[in-house]
Amino acid sequence: MDIISTLIQELNIKPWQAEAAVKLIDEGNTLPFIARYRKEATGSLDDATLRDLYDRLNYLRSLNEQREKVRKAIEEQGNLTEEISKALDEAVTLTEIEDIYRPFRPKRRTRATIAKEKGLDALAEAIYAQDENMDYHDFAASFINEEKGVLTSDDAINGALDIIAETVSDDAEGRKRIRYVCFHNGFIRCVGDKEDLGVYEMYADRLEPISRVPGHRILAMNRGEKEEFLKVSIEFDRTKALKILENIHVKSNGTAGQLVIKAVNDAYDRLIFPSIEREIRNELTENASNAAIKVFAQNTRQLLMQPPLRGKVTIGLDPGYRTGCKVAVVDETGKVLDTGVIYPVPPHNRIAEARETIKRLIKKHNAKVIAIGNGTASRETEMFASDAVNEFDGKVAYMVVSEAGASVYSASKLAQEEFPDYDVTLRSAVSIARRLQDPLAELVKIDPKAIGVGQYQHDMPQKHLGEALDGVVEDCVNSVGADLNTASAPLLSRIAGINSAIAKNIVAYREQNGRFNTRNELKKVSKLGPKAFEQCAGFLRVPDSKNYLDRTAVHPESYESADRLLSRFGYTGEELKKGIVYGLSEKVETIGTSALAAELGIGEPTLIDIIKELERPGRDPRDELPPPMLRTDIMGIEDLKPGMELTGTVRNVTDFGAFVDIGVHHDGLVHVTQISNNYIRHPSEALKVGDIITVWVISADVQKGRISLTMKKPKE
Repeated sequence: MDIISTLIQELNIKPWQAEAAVKLIDEGNTLPFIARYRKEATGSLDDATLRDLYDRLNYLRSLNEQREKVRKAIEEQGNLTEEISKALDEAVTLTEIEDIYRPFRPKRRTRATIAKEKGLDALAEAIYAQDENMDYHDFAASFINEEKGVLTSDDAINGALDIIAETVSDDAEGRKRIRYVCFHNGFIRCVGDKEDLGVYEMYADRLEPISRVPGHRILAMNRGEKEEFLKVSIEFDRTKALKILENIHVKSNGTAGQLVIKAVNDAYDRLIFPSIEREIRNELTENASNAAIKVFAQNTRQLLMQPPLRGKVTIGLDPGYRTGCKVAVVDETGKVLDTGVIYPVPPHNRIAEARETIKRLIKKHNAKVIAIGNGTASRETEMFASDAVNEFDGKVAYMVVSEAGASVYSASKLAQEEFPDYDVTLRSAVSIARRLQDPLAELVKIDPKAIGVGQYQHDMPQKHLGEALDGVVEDCVNSVGADLNTASAPLLSRIAGINSAIAKNIVAYREQNGRFNTRNELKKVSKLGPKAFEQCAGFLRVPDSKNYLDRTAVHPESYESADRLLSRFGYTGEELKKGIVYGLSEKVETIGTSALAAELGIGEPTLIDIIKELERPGRDPRDELPPPMLRTDIMGIEDLKPGMELTGTVRNVTDFGAFVDIGVHHDGLVHVTQISNNYIRHPSEALKVGDIITVWVISADVQKGRISLTMKKPKE
């Protein structure tokens, strides 16, 4: 298989783009580096396309590796023919390669191998040849052998049919046809296996076309089956399947043909259909998992890229009942200023005391916002906070923050190193406050699988999910960049070219030698060699550097070109010390980027990026998104009425809809059918995590805590 041709076709890119990207990957370049600093080579392929290319490249290479292993194995058996070799070359999936290898794979002891041990191969070949001039019962009698357990001619024929059944089962073409027809015409059946099915009630008796069942229902059925609430099976027209096999294997209507039909029936019922059923269910699960992983990755990307809440002292509250609510005050940079414990909720209800503590902390540290974890006792803590901030006339606001993964971080070795003097819950309070201040910087400390913005994440292949989410985190961190003098080791380890060991070495260098003054100082860090420097330098900023370019995303390899560009239009050193270059775009337009790029000897995409960076040094792409929605009051689910208009924040996007925080502790669901007046296939076409939207209440079930919302404005 020509890998480049496949990549071109699947990703809809040009041959030279695919070749360049593969070459750069093979040279050890990271995807963020290729996307940002090798645009001329790849034709400006973006992070997402490069990530898809990388994944497919690895899959296709492993496919080719397996193809050659199978070819070699068949050749060593002396069974490789031009036809088999051609079939291997044309196979595009691992399943197809396995089908081709099936007849030659070393088998456990089967009914067919037992029959072969009895010497019945020749009889099987004769029957399968279907020569109607032969008397098969007479011929079968010649195979009677009491020592081998063949006592009658019927014993011999039955053994021969076992061999034929296995031959039919091993036929790659028949399997391929049945698999295709079953997938497009079969059904998946789901039935309840217990009286009380709980959340699986809708699957009590369900029959759906295999080709149309949504991925989230496949994952739900799988989980229900695993938990022994459901039984799931594949249903397909047996007559249709047998017709396919008979067309391939039955060549006569006589005695031999009838015997082969008997073997075909046995092959389908005993060998082929159970195998096809497993394969189809595996394929459905794999497709559903891949789709869910994409949604999870997309949600994670949007959550990580939520705008930071800059310049505000923040109070983090980690709610709790018996053990109280842990409090942490952090300054604008995330440094811990104060900690404590209050007891504003049952069973203690020391509300007045707690209110005085919060008021004191707000005044002492000039805090402007409170971040409240959304776990246990969150609702009561939110009510308390809403009441407390009312006394500050809107100058202090609060926001409920997802604390998914906070406990994982708090108990981690990293948290212990960061806050050795704090207990686990106080670390959680700090993390909650920092999540509101800078979601990306805080969430990189947590396994992205623990962030919890997806569906059925525990049912997916964990290795694949982990790789996809790690890729998302890497893309997000590098698109924002990091301050070389303040970034934590976990954040630095996500920068292109930097592993966890080098990240720790950077932090150690800072602690021993003080702040970095230039990017070039990175070269003094232990184990950070030339390749690592090339990959990471552009993504690390030194805001206080005397070299203004160290403050930008301009790569050191382009410093000379950037200096020549500025000199070309008469910008002076004094102007550049101010950290921003005004009017550069307008001056460039008088010449044109194409002509200027040729004059400077650089690519046009690189020139455009340099201009953007010089005009907006240290630009944070998150600042272009709406800021987080803070609240000063609170409602309960019991206050909701049909038709009520509310503003909310999208917290999670799934295959069937989006969950929206409307400030009543319970997230409401906007079903996919309620998102737009126009047809959309998936909620992600219209919504993403962090979007601030207007919704209307359809219904609110207080007992079940379920809220149904719509984005379609009700008619007056």
